[in-house]
Amino acid sequence: MWAQLLLSVIAVIVIVLGGLVVTKRRRGDTLAFCMTMFGVAGWSVGLAIFLGATSVHTAQIAATIYYISAATIGLGILYFSLATAYGEKLIDWRGERWLIGILVALPFLAISALFIFLPELYFNSINLGTPNTISLNTTGYAVFVWYFLIYYGAATAVLLFSAFKSPRSARPRLWALVAGYTIGGSIGMAFNLILPAIGNYNWIWVGPIGLFIFVPMMYAAIVKLGLFDIRRATARASAYLLTLASLLVIYYVLLQYVSSILFKDVPSQLSAVNATVALILAITFQPIKRFFDKVTNFVFYREGYSSSEFFARMTRRLSKIADLETLLNYSINEISQTLKASFGAFLVYRQDNQPFYVSTAEQRHTIPGRDIKTLEDYFTDSRREVVIVSMLDTGDPATRAVARLLISHRIALVLPLFQDNKVIGYLFLGDHLSSQYTNTDIKALQTIADELTIAIENALSVQEVRDLNNTLQQRIDNATRELRLSNMQLQKLDEAKDEFISMASHQLRTPLTTVKGYISMVLEGDAGKVSPTQKRLLGEAFASSERMVRLIGDFLNVSRLQTGKFIIEKQPTNLAKVVGEEIDGLAPNAAARKLKFRYRKPARFPLLNLDETKIRQVVMNFSDNAIYYSKEGGLIEISLKVDRGDVVFKVTDHGIGVPAEQQAQLFQKFFRATNARQQRPDGTGVGLFLAKRVIDGHDGKIIFESTENKGSTFGFRLPIAKLKVADKPKA
Repeated sequence: MWAQLLLSVIAVIVIVLGGLVVTKRRRGDTLAFCMTMFGVAGWSVGLAIFLGATSVHTAQIAATIYYISAATIGLGILYFSLATAYGEKLIDWRGERWLIGILVALPFLAISALFIFLPELYFNSINLGTPNTISLNTTGYAVFVWYFLIYYGAATAVLLFSAFKSPRSARPRLWALVAGYTIGGSIGMAFNLILPAIGNYNWIWVGPIGLFIFVPMMYAAIVKLGLFDIRRATARASAYLLTLASLLVIYYVLLQYVSSILFKDVPSQLSAVNATVALILAITFQPIKRFFDKVTNFVFYREGYSSSEFFARMTRRLSKIADLETLLNYSINEISQTLKASFGAFLVYRQDNQPFYVSTAEQRHTIPGRDIKTLEDYFTDSRREVVIVSMLDTGDPATRAVARLLISHRIALVLPLFQDNKVIGYLFLGDHLSSQYTNTDIKALQTIADELTIAIENALSVQEVRDLNNTLQQRIDNATRELRLSNMQLQKLDEAKDEFISMASHQLRTPLTTVKGYISMVLEGDAGKVSPTQKRLLGEAFASSERMVRLIGDFLNVSRLQTGKFIIEKQPTNLAKVVGEEIDGLAPNAAARKLKFRYRKPARFPLLNLDETKIRQVVMNFSDNAIYYSKEGGLIEISLKVDRGDVVFKVTDHGIGVPAEQQAQLFQKFFRATNARQQRPDGTGVGLFLAKRVIDGHDGKIIFESTENKGSTFGFRLPIAKLKVADKPKA
């Protein structure tokens, strides 16, 4: 009875573990492993049923089950060995090499079909007893034994051959499989092939016990291969088994003892007790299971971590870090500590395609350029998965080169980071500190890969903007420094120019005043009688000297503006009289150009506080410009009036005007319109500039209107309220 229970427990454990493997990753090696485990489970169940069978029919069905299951084990371990040694290169169920897999399975299919449809080829008779036994057909049984020996021997030979050819890093897992096959297979064949052949069925239950040697070694190799998380599978299987065992105990106690105490004389109540116990078990299943989940988690996952918490923690921090180096340092430290890696490193391509390397190792040696090129060639759009170095198929030259490279840098795991179809960097992890990387670790890395890639891309963009800002700021600082130096030089040159103009103006005024005085004396006849021709020529000379004096005055005023010495000195002034005198003074010039002034002096005009000299200069400048830029025979209109509390002065001509596109610059220092330079090449461009400064100094406004080739109006408005001379109080 206890042997049957032991075989049943073994079957349950193997079924759970085989199911976990195939649900985690469906590949050739995992499917072969699952086939092996289910064969072992069927073998154990068949033996348990056979030992407890009470009818020949049941015993025959059980014998058929465990012999077909044993044949399944042989086929499964051969497939598993081929998949472990050669990957998908020999048998590919999705490609062209599926036929090899079918050919390998044909002997198994033939033997299984014969067990089902012609069992007499193997069994002469079945004898019930203690224990149950089988009278075997010698020929048929010999065929089965040879099948099993060939498949088991071929599987072991494949692993041996692969172990000698594989790199040193891959050999331990292959030797573990060879040892498991040899020890487990020897025990199974001794107690389930040889002893039954000589008629001894007392020890057939010992065969599956070989699993306690075979299965741990096979799982150790599986952990190295990374097929699934052996600790997780063991923890979950243990939790289920402990839960079932607890429920069986509860059921037995309640059913046997409670019913016997409560219903001694009422056997008919037993069905009610069964229903009550079943209800109690159904209610308590989940709480008991949760309790054993916690117990097994504590036993098997003391150093474990929660993938969801890890993902949430990483996502929360990644969204807050914008600096690339800070981001990579945080991420690699968090990942290394969580996954128990001996060291971690990032290699990320910056915007200039230069690799940026960050590592937790004390000696941060970077990966050489030729090795980076090897990685770039290997990781393409079709290779996006996490790569565990110990799992690489070294039969391929490119893969062998990458494996050798990673081993030389003591890298055990690589996660390529893809943005669209382009690799932007790699995450490297060293050896696991306690065991091996599991499927849980791989899924955790794959889960955060996208978040990590986005965070790195954002940090690279921010870094690019910062670098651009720094470059721009540096350029701005350099340009500002150069501008300041240039400005200082210009200021010095401007000061030298102003000083020169001021000195030259002062020096020129004295001889010009003398020249003007002597010409005036000659014109007045102090030097004798002057003929009309001489008078005309002397008049031209006198006018030119006056213009020169005014020009020198303009330059002096510009110089004073630059040095801050331009002062408006107001005194009571009759503006109507000033305008009349300036018009009379310019009349000869106008007449010489066949021009006429039209000016009606106001009969009464308010007395204003003005800088008479400077206002006179403005009136003269506007009127003089009208003379020089008007066409011969034209009319120049001059008006002076009071309008809405302002004194308004205007000079209107019908001359060349000012081009519209140049009018905004007209009152700038030294600016002259294009047509003005052609009309009067000797102009300086300071008259209008000074006029505006003078009017601004009197709180007035310049008046200007112009149309090219039709004429211009220049003038000003002065506020009477601010400039009017106060009436003297009456005595």
